[in-house]
Amino acid sequence: MDNRSIFAFDGITGMLIATALLLGILAVLTVWGLNVQQANSETYYVLENPKEIKMISTENVNHYKVVK
Repeated sequence: MDNRSIFAFDGITGMLIATALLLGILAVLTVWGLNVQQANSETYYVLENPKEIKMISTENVNHYKVVK
């Protein structure tokens, strides 16, 4: 059998590379998510006319104001 694939890692080597890659992706996404959460936790807003907000409307963005 002639295996000519560049990414052909069999056995424990392939498993370790795949595990390291997945853990690296998990770490990057976790750090990115924490940074986004911290940035948004410092942004406060107030609702203006909350009784006029519709469930599905593109104009809902006009009902809140960012307070810093």
